[in-house]
Amino acid sequence: MLDAYRERDWDVIVIGTGVGGGSAARRLAEAGLSVLMLEKGPDLAGTDKAEIETMQTDPAARLDAGMWPYPLEARIDGRESQLHGMLGSCVGGTSTFYAATLERPEPHDLDDSPQRPHPTGGWPLSYAEMTPYFDEAEKNYLISGETDPLSAVPSPALRAARPVTDVDAALRRAFEKAGLHPYQTHIAAAFPPDCQQCFGRRCLRPCKMDGRSAGVQPALRTGNAQLLDRCNVTRIEADRRVTRIHCQRAGQDFTLSARHYVLAGGGLASPSLLLRSASESWPTGIGNRHDLVGRNLMFHLSEMLAIWPGRGARSDAPSRALSLRDLYHVQGQRFGLIQSMGIDAGYGEVLYALNQMFEQSSLRRLRPLRHGLRLLPYGILPILGPAKIFVGVLEDLPYSENRVLCDPAQPDRLRFEYQLHDELLHRRAAFRKEMKSAFRAHRRIFFSQMPTLNFAHPCGTLRFGDDARKSVLDRDCRVHGIENLIVADSSFMPTSNGCNPSLTIAANAYRVTDRLIDRIRHTA
Repeated sequence: MLDAYRERDWDVIVIGTGVGGGSAARRLAEAGLSVLMLEKGPDLAGTDKAEIETMQTDPAARLDAGMWPYPLEARIDGRESQLHGMLGSCVGGTSTFYAATLERPEPHDLDDSPQRPHPTGGWPLSYAEMTPYFDEAEKNYLISGETDPLSAVPSPALRAARPVTDVDAALRRAFEKAGLHPYQTHIAAAFPPDCQQCFGRRCLRPCKMDGRSAGVQPALRTGNAQLLDRCNVTRIEADRRVTRIHCQRAGQDFTLSARHYVLAGGGLASPSLLLRSASESWPTGIGNRHDLVGRNLMFHLSEMLAIWPGRGARSDAPSRALSLRDLYHVQGQRFGLIQSMGIDAGYGEVLYALNQMFEQSSLRRLRPLRHGLRLLPYGILPILGPAKIFVGVLEDLPYSENRVLCDPAQPDRLRFEYQLHDELLHRRAAFRKEMKSAFRAHRRIFFSQMPTLNFAHPCGTLRFGDDARKSVLDRDCRVHGIENLIVADSSFMPTSNGCNPSLTIAANAYRVTDRLIDRIRHTA
């Protein structure tokens, strides 16, 4: 079976099938190129395999369920941690389990200007250059919603907004009365009449648009692409060009080769693979001449809070309906998007938030009072009803000491170290203060008093730029010093922006594969 893949002369091999890899493969296949897509995990499409708990530790069981075989390992502020959040390892990648929120960044996320200076001097390309690719990503991912009323940037490919539930309509009216500017969240889904809204979990049908349904499947339909799942890429061989990649599948070691390669394993796995691919030509890892591979790791900070819509409003269905950008950029401070998570805050969520508040209060030494907290939600919820949970997405900024670590002896164990800098903590405190002020007319409660990193949003670890001494990739996301290797995942981002990264990843994948297609045709 493997001989058919090994003996074929592929135009492009794509490593990884998440939003970046799937989008890149689709673009390449639709251009008529022969494409082989490789995925570490299984193809779960068409199966009804039940999801397992993220706390599961058995590597084989985790991989069978589409998760990375091992939990993430981290040293955060000097403390060792094991993180059990969802990191996908299946066809579609982490997007298989994501909430399908694909929002555009704002122009100042990429551009530097006197009015809104950029913390790194701006991206190597402008927002205007990215705009047609944002448009195309919105079209291909079937994104519906409303244009942000505070934005002057149109979204011409947005599908019509969906009907909202009574409770979301009540929240919207209350927000507008308070002077805020809500709009309907940009969601990537087909929304058939019987849609189960599988946001935050695997969709058993092709309703939700993810790396598989919006990337891999269209690529396969062209007849120009093939998919090899459960294929673990262990090493890349390269000098000035990648010559072949080493793989494992079903206990068998083998190599594959192509004219060009697209790396899209994700913000943690892609730099790890390059670091593991050290050789005489690249003694510290491919692309790592200036010790930048894996550095500048960023996440987002999540500020979760419950907001009660007011008396008489009752939750009648799940809905990820509302977003707000009123606090995206405030008085020179870079904050971010606030959006509904589509779930209610019931007894357990409210009790958790109360416990967090108690632990940070002067009463925390009076332990018997903690038992009394169990009774409070029983009094609150019958009166106020269920609250909707919102999350503030706070932009993270790059610091070279925040980095992916690599242990060649344990390639499947993704590890990183991260320091919460004073700048981020001060900006977080200011963001929370602004959120409290914005929702002062509503009953609300924050869920955490401590900083919460969103480990599903790793980015920046192979940043792109024009100076090879300060970046791993050039502006076309080709690895400096390697002629035929480009990167098409979140690793390329020099800043994390104030919104979910998926739309930016998809748009950039289209952009860089267009450049690759041009080079291939020019050479031919």
